[in-house]
Amino acid sequence: MRVAIIHDWLVVYSGAEKVLEQLLKVFPEADLYSTVDHLSKDNRRFILNKTVKTTFIQKLPCSKKKYRNYLPFMPLAIEQLDMSRYDLILSSSHAVAKGVITGPDQLHISYVHSPIRYAWDLQHQYLKEARMDKGIKGALTRMLLHQIRLWDYRTANGVDYFISNSNFVGRRIWKVYRRQSTTIYPPIDIAGFSLKEEKEDFYITASRMVPYKKIDAIVDAFSLMPQKKLIVIGDGPEFKKIRDKAGVNVKILGYQTFEVLRDHMQRARAFIFAAEEDFGILPLEAQACGTPVIAYGKGGSLETVRGIAQIAEPTGLFFYQQKPEAIRRAVEQFEKMSFNPQHCRNHAINFSPQRFRREIKAFVESKLFNADQSSENAEAKERMKSFQISSVSWNKKTY
Repeated sequence: MRVAIIHDWLVVYSGAEKVLEQLLKVFPEADLYSTVDHLSKDNRRFILNKTVKTTFIQKLPCSKKKYRNYLPFMPLAIEQLDMSRYDLILSSSHAVAKGVITGPDQLHISYVHSPIRYAWDLQHQYLKEARMDKGIKGALTRMLLHQIRLWDYRTANGVDYFISNSNFVGRRIWKVYRRQSTTIYPPIDIAGFSLKEEKEDFYITASRMVPYKKIDAIVDAFSLMPQKKLIVIGDGPEFKKIRDKAGVNVKILGYQTFEVLRDHMQRARAFIFAAEEDFGILPLEAQACGTPVIAYGKGGSLETVRGIAQIAEPTGLFFYQQKPEAIRRAVEQFEKMSFNPQHCRNHAINFSPQRFRREIKAFVESKLFNADQSSENAEAKERMKSFQISSVSWNKKTY
């Protein structure tokens, strides 16, 4: 069976790319498409060193560093990708990938990390943070985002089935597209983290330093607790601002390698997470180290952290305002409690890559069966049937 996978853009190896990596392990023979491909030669193993079919944006000036500036052209670009030769199309989308054009005898399944956040419910927040909420530039940006929303809503009709990366994103999909989705949580590299039960007397947070991550609120909270130590790992536009406000009890390390981040997460007393995320991988990576999480109680964190009021064997606790005082109270409450590192690790194992691949395969097979029953294209029907047989056999061998 002929399979294509479409990803928004290939620039770095991050959360969405970890999902793509596992999709390619399930469908290693799939052709890979993207608006741009600027991965270095040393960073292509996760896409199985495939040759990526790109769009005209690849050849536009400065597309390597300024690819996001070409967002107005991305709907047109993604629609130029010819999907007509494929039976199964999988899109990995947080922007435009789901907008590829498909036909009635093709099955299009879209794994949605989020509908375009800066065009929908977070538009006002993004415009304010980018200082584009006023003036002519702001008006033009709002007009552009309006057109993006119209296109984004229309192209949802070209998707046969949606997969959301969390129930939170599933509710967003329903809100903006009025379509049901099935949640399959992203994979966490459990094998890359090991349990450490002995913790040291410091807290950690790690993130790209942009406004919505609320790293400044965490740093301000520890200025209210000068006797407690905080380590901050990450870089970004707000790095200087955060570094300048940090007290002597806060150590700003900037960008660090994965090995350094992992070492600190293993030794830390708790990981602090103040962002409203669609899913949030770092809190689960911390739990894979046996480290509990103090998280903002909204968004994906409610699905990845077991709060004290929710279930036995909790792996963390929540605060409900993205303010320093709320974080301070949560830290003080945390220190009156005890958390079992093994419980944290056990919870993180539920998000393993093996589990992700198993659920993706089962979902696709069930939808291929439906497509097989309804398709009037005899040739496509036979290809789908043969895929189901070989896929089930692979399932039995592996699982």
